[in-house]
This record gives sequence, C-alpha cells and structure tokens, in this order.
Amino acid sequence: MGAASMIVLVLAALSFSGIAIMVAKIFNKGSNNPQKGEPYECGIPTSGKTWVQLNVGYYLFALIFLIFDVELVFIYPWAVVAKKWAGWPSSKSLFSSQYYLPGFYTLIKKVHSNGCKY
Repeated sequence: MGAASMIVLVLAALSFSGIAIMVAKIFNKGSNNPQKGEPYECGIPTSGKTWVQLNVGYYLFALIFLIFDVELVFIYPWAVVAKKWAGWPSSKSLFSSQYYLPGFYTLIKKVHSNGCKY
C-alpha cells in the first residue's frame, strides 16, 4: 500500500461524490415557493418571532462538558495502563486532578447559585 493506492482511493471518493451530486441535480424536481423558506414547527403555523437568541450560558456549559468528556476519553486508557505501575501514575493523577476538580466545583457552584436546577 503505497502512494498509488491512496491516490486511487481519493480519486474514487471524489468521482463517486461527483457522480452522486450530478445524478441528484439531473433527477431533482426543484420548486421555489415561499413556504420552503419558513421554519417547520410540527405542522403548526409559526406565530411571533421565529429567531430567538438563547442564553450564552447553555453553550458555555456544553463546551465545558465536552472538555471534561474528551479529557475522560484520554484519561481512561492511561488509567488502565497505570494499574500496572505502582506509585508514580497515581501520584501524577492526583497532581493533575488538583487543577480539574476546583474548576468543576466552581462551575457547579455557579450554576446552582443562578437558580438552575437539574
């Protein structure tokens, strides 16, 4: 498996994608009407403003959750390997957790102080 097989793979992917897009364009029965641009609300006509800005706190909480979640993906294999060793990995995990746990505690405290309930 050298560079030639990689080139063939990329060309096959590009040609398959291009052919699929061209077939869709040929057989597409396109229509332009004002109803296409409206948001869909389960068949019920919308009333009022349809564009509502959500609180930024929800996005920040989701990003912080993703950071801790992705970190767990990297820590789990390290912990499995660290079982084989005795003292050094466990001391390192305690050292690194001193940075993560206060941040997580502050986040939970801030969420509960704003009145959010789970």
